[in-house]
Amino acid sequence: MGTTLIRRRQALAMIAAAPLVAAPFVRRAAAAEFSLKIAHPLAAAHPTNTRLLEAADRIQKDTDGRVELRIFPNGQLGGEADTLSQLRSGAVEGYVIGGLVVSTVVPAAALDGTGFAFADASKVWPAMDGKLGAYIRDAFAKSNLYAARTSWDLGFREITTSVKPIRTVADLSGLKIRVPSAAAYTSLFRALDAAPTSVQFTDVYPALQTRIVDAQENPLSLIVTSRFHEVQKFCSLSNHIWQGNWVLFNGRVWKGIPEKLQDIVENRLNQAGRAQRADLAGLEQSYRDTMIKSGIAFNDVDADSFRAKLRSSGYYTEVRRKFGDQAFQILEEAAGASFG
Repeated sequence: MGTTLIRRRQALAMIAAAPLVAAPFVRRAAAAEFSLKIAHPLAAAHPTNTRLLEAADRIQKDTDGRVELRIFPNGQLGGEADTLSQLRSGAVEGYVIGGLVVSTVVPAAALDGTGFAFADASKVWPAMDGKLGAYIRDAFAKSNLYAARTSWDLGFREITTSVKPIRTVADLSGLKIRVPSAAAYTSLFRALDAAPTSVQFTDVYPALQTRIVDAQENPLSLIVTSRFHEVQKFCSLSNHIWQGNWVLFNGRVWKGIPEKLQDIVENRLNQAGRAQRADLAGLEQSYRDTMIKSGIAFNDVDADSFRAKLRSSGYYTEVRRKFGDQAFQILEEAAGASFG
């Protein structure tokens, strides 16, 4: 028998005789019982995305891994209309989006987006945390969409242009301005004599850069985090629409989650939403500073000229007809103003 073979057998015998040593135990995270894709169109740097990620982490811990929220920013899962369709079918379980976009299927979702409804932020949160928000959430539920109780802030929408500042409503006449793919935006700017053009959010930057449109309107947070200020020259502080975002779930998917887990998800999202509101308020000045450094010129607008135009064009009359007297009265009470 060769020396090599003898040594091999001796080694095998020693291994067999040696006491067993337990292999290290590696704990593997069990697959989530409920894995929910949550889409939104905002940049990864936006406070909304930051707070969603924070909420997702806390929800996973609080539910012992049973619920997983997978956050997809930047319109990764599709444009606004496409993602809304996916939400309704359940292909995407959740969508964080403004009511005006959802108003294509839930008309009442556009109620808080009525042009020049809120004079300032002091009117917004009592309305959205009160009767107005409850009315809109109920409308979502009737369309098989579940909305978390706390709406998130996106801010007042302002007008930026590459051609001229907008100071009075006359300056909007014929202006090619990008608006989201929702009738509520189009009807507002048509009533103001502009030339609104629907462009998917992910295509806005190149549309501005190539002058397909000369202007766009968005809150300062989106203008900066999506870098629209790089291809614009003027920012007119019109505050023409306040916009929040709703955290929406497919109704069937939501009902399939046990109530105890629903409460955890709801509570953590509401906490995150309130924190996000504070984030955005604290960042408002820094957004302005960033835009000024890039060469953007700011100006105020004559809001009364816009409201007068909307009244004379029949815009508010049409809003009342569309939503009904009850809803319109809730809006007027919330805004502390009469639009008749």
